[in-house]
Amino acid sequence: MKKVLSILSTLIISVAAFAQGQLVTWSSHVEEAGDNVYKVIFTGKIAEGYHTYTLADEFSATEFMDPAVTGGELVGEPYELSTPTEETDEFGDLARHYYNEIVIAQDIKAEDGAVFTGTIFTNSCTGGACKAEYYDFEVTIGDGAAAGAPAQKTAFPWGLILQAILWGFAMLMTPCVFPMVPMTVSFFLKGSDSVAQGRFKAGMYGLFIVALYTLPIALLIIITRVVGGESVTADIFNWIATHWLPNILFFIIFMVFAASFFGAFEITLPQSLVNKSDKGSDKKGLAGVFFMALTLVLVSFSCTGPIVGNVLIQATSSNGAWWIPIVTMLAFSIAFALPFTLLAFFPSLLKDLKKSGGGWLNTVKVVMGFIEVALGFKFLSVADQTYHWGLLDREVYLAIWIVCFSLLGFYLLGKIRFAHDDEVTHVSVPRLTLAIVVFSFVVYMIPGMFGAPLKALSGYMPPISSQDFVLSAGGPAQQVTAAPAHQEGTKYDFLHLPHGLQGYFDLDEALDAAKKAGKPVFVDVTGHGCVNCREMESRVWSAPEVLDKLHNDYIVVALYVDDKYKLAKEDWVTDETTGDVYKDLGRANSYIARTKWNVNAQPNYVLLSPDGEMLVPVRGYDLSVDGFVDFLQSGLDAFEK
Repeated sequence: MKKVLSILSTLIISVAAFAQGQLVTWSSHVEEAGDNVYKVIFTGKIAEGYHTYTLADEFSATEFMDPAVTGGELVGEPYELSTPTEETDEFGDLARHYYNEIVIAQDIKAEDGAVFTGTIFTNSCTGGACKAEYYDFEVTIGDGAAAGAPAQKTAFPWGLILQAILWGFAMLMTPCVFPMVPMTVSFFLKGSDSVAQGRFKAGMYGLFIVALYTLPIALLIIITRVVGGESVTADIFNWIATHWLPNILFFIIFMVFAASFFGAFEITLPQSLVNKSDKGSDKKGLAGVFFMALTLVLVSFSCTGPIVGNVLIQATSSNGAWWIPIVTMLAFSIAFALPFTLLAFFPSLLKDLKKSGGGWLNTVKVVMGFIEVALGFKFLSVADQTYHWGLLDREVYLAIWIVCFSLLGFYLLGKIRFAHDDEVTHVSVPRLTLAIVVFSFVVYMIPGMFGAPLKALSGYMPPISSQDFVLSAGGPAQQVTAAPAHQEGTKYDFLHLPHGLQGYFDLDEALDAAKKAGKPVFVDVTGHGCVNCREMESRVWSAPEVLDKLHNDYIVVALYVDDKYKLAKEDWVTDETTGDVYKDLGRANSYIARTKWNVNAQPNYVLLSPDGEMLVPVRGYDLSVDGFVDFLQSGLDAFEK
């Protein structure tokens, strides 16, 4: 209980500032300096309570990236016009920080109409929590001079958003939700004195549904961030996404719901709770609309509950950004509420929908049951990887999915029937179409049993290094097989790098090897439960030009921030701020990444000199192969200077 209270009390410090969006807001103007030389001045307003760094800071310097002038040239290096505050940092070292405002400038020699472009990198920190930001600018020299709009280079989770939207729409066709359609339309037909009033209530009905799904999640996240800041919020997200307890619990829940969907038993919320909500819908005005929305949310729980859980777990484990679960739940709830809102606006649309209670509703329920089984094993797989149980190697996981979706295909063709199914006397076109899709998916997965990379599923599968049998070692995923001599005796040999790469899982070992080899270090801040990490490895690392650089030009070290391996006492890491002792590999690596490079999410990639100095700014999730090659090359260029 003490630990829980400690986490909760630590969890709410930086949300207010992070919720502001960009922590450094930039503006720019141009001053003439004579002889076709212009001074481009950038002013950054820093969020209250945060500080950023000078252009000359050793680790977190503010930096002009890729500056270029079309129609002119740069004159000298960028410089500071503001004066930093000198103070002692948490490590007792003299530091120079900017609070409230930072002003930097770059001289340009150019004709009127020239365009100065580039990116300003900043790292803003408070209480040990930091946020890296990128501001893209485009400044025209001369009469039309104006600052470009800021563009934050963060990987927005479009895949999760799309998945959440599709699930939201799909929920309408489930047997828990569809029967609510006539009730909704009836409520709005008889409960409004005018068309305008009815449509206003319909709009509020949709808004209440969205709020009931989104606000509890948003409040929980915001409260925890205000209590403890980003680092503790990330720890909680990491715990939910990777600890065996929540993952096994979600696995069991998914299996129970699947059994219910197959017809073994019914899962419903307590009837008294639903009845109280339904009774409240008889109230006049917006109170009745709210209770009608609450009734829908409660009644639909048995179908939406596991899907909501799956969406949230994927969101929290995606890349550590605190707002992603809120945005994905917002997308889900809007899609879920939209059909009900439209039907409340236009009740006549109901006649185009089939009455509830038909056999097709049970078919939807059974299909969801098969999907629940497949999704449920993802949670068991995460626990298996982080604790090294060895239960679900890649081929075992694939075998389960292949069998599961094969059975789904046969069910759609009417070859399998459950207790509540009607007899399928003929196969309809929609059933046949779905069966073709499902069996095509099965055929796609089968080569994975022999080592095919299955890039489309890379984020959901256990790593290919867990596979016992690979038909050929000649494919792209196995190009690099030679083990360099410097890896002998590495710690944590139960961990593996993808694509046959050889490397380390301990930073000190990697730095020692780099000094001997005279190479820079490539640090992969990763996690077993990180979907985006697996996608990066499958889609970006597998490119020959990337593998060549990682194999020949870098010493590679992977720091798993969610691994539960218990460290030997001499390897324990002590938090210099709180005094906490981290005794497992994941928490120790998380502390290293957070304190050395201000990295609090995965995947992130850091390029270091053999002395541990950062060569270039950190790179996060980005599926551009060319961009990753440029990133690796920029590290080599900085190392060779």
